Amino acid sequence: MSEIVVCLPARYQSTRLPGKPLLEINGKPLIVWALESANTINAKHILVATDDVRIKSCVENHGYQAVMTDENHQSGTDRLAEVARIMNWSDDTIVVNYQGDEPMTPKPNIEQLINALVDNPHAAIATLFQRIVSFDDLINPNNVKVVTDNSDNALYFSRSAIPYSRDTFADKKLDKNVDYKHHIGLYAYRAKFLKQFSQMQLSKLEQTESLEQLRALSYGYKIIAKQAIAEMPHGIDTPEDLEKFKNAYSKLSSKTN
Repeated sequence: MSEIVVCLPARYQSTRLPGKPLLEINGKPLIVWALESANTINAKHILVATDDVRIKSCVENHGYQAVMTDENHQSGTDRLAEVARIMNWSDDTIVVNYQGDEPMTPKPNIEQLINALVDNPHAAIATLFQRIVSFDDLINPNNVKVVTDNSDNALYFSRSAIPYSRDTFADKKLDKNVDYKHHIGLYAYRAKFLKQFSQMQLSKLEQTESLEQLRALSYGYKIIAKQAIAEMPHGIDTPEDLEKFKNAYSKLSSKTN
């Protein structure tokens, strides 16, 4: 079986939450919350890929490993590709991209992600999606949509509503015959692909939609997309999200005490 490693990309800059990885929640930095969650996964290595020495110091002070990466990377995948080269992971190593601002990611979803890549040797990437049940969510450009074939291979990702249902969209309704899929930004990659990805030029589709996964599709790589076993909590992107996480933690603590 391939070795499993977990990598958390963590940039200091954030438009809505500057210094987000270091924001303290109940006395603990957000990146450490994410690391402790990721540490429940059975992996050979767990590390943070960052562009800021403050994050690196914080991570190391809490007993975890951090790797400095270029601050000019276009995407989280590019950052992981640099780490794959630095760490010299073997080509068949499975690299899980664990989001540093989603510390409540359900463990079953990560395990599902890994198994999807193990079970589909033709795929370079595995990812997850959830069903869309609201027309407003479907047309929201912040919700990335994915269309898959009958074997769960991703055909396309878009910020637009896809597939376009000609007969129902005029009435702002979902087509009951279509499974609309909201892409979740969790990925597992083969290290061989990551090493190749960093050498690829940005594709026109990627630049148009600002979606890094379209670079892989543009160059002919396969992405397997599975429906998430457990519902994904919202990531921490705004001050409001931060308060929601604090409240959720407080409720969880009160139940366990």
